[in-house]
Amino acid sequence: METLSKLFGNAAKVKIMRFFLSNDDIVFDNQEIAYRTKVSLVALRKELKILEKISLIKKRIFYKEIIKKKNPKSKIGQGGEDIIEKKKTSGWILDPNFSLLAPLKNLLIKASPIKNKDILGRLRGGGSFKLIITSGVFIQETDSRVDILIVGDNLNNSYLERAIRILESEVGQELKYSILETNDFNYRLGVYDKLLRDVLDYSHKKIVNKLDL
Repeated sequence: METLSKLFGNAAKVKIMRFFLSNDDIVFDNQEIAYRTKVSLVALRKELKILEKISLIKKRIFYKEIIKKKNPKSKIGQGGEDIIEKKKTSGWILDPNFSLLAPLKNLLIKASPIKNKDILGRLRGGGSFKLIITSGVFIQETDSRVDILIVGDNLNNSYLERAIRILESEVGQELKYSILETNDFNYRLGVYDKLLRDVLDYSHKKIVNKLDL
């Protein structure tokens, strides 16, 4: 990310471009992009204007589903249901006619994946890791069951889930993941758990391997 940030000016621009390149047929409004990329709205608006100016993205009017508060109770003891409304709003989508789309995807998605040390840096502090496997988006295998498998002791799931949210903002898309305590992992391994077999029997990378697998 550091090299790409220097190449493109800043990390925010890289994260936003990766986000659109990884979600090339979906319209997003500013709030959703900011949430998914972890870029402030002020910085986001600045980068969106630049990306629109070079025709990488374009504006699109779409209907966004909004969940309203529950209806007031009509009777004592009877709860209401959430109201889902569709609101017409303005958003952004990748422009498929951008002249450098293919080489940009090759550079940001294929040729420059998140480095192992950066993944470990994000997860550090989440427990005593025995095995960390990356697959899926990290090795350009879109059919993989998980993108990251974490095995260890005294794992802090909420901490690790927050760390994965940060990784998602850097990768540009949602990650499929599994977090297992070592005892649970060993049990599943012994009974030939299908998820683990689908991970271990196909392409993957072990960035931590204290279990000698």
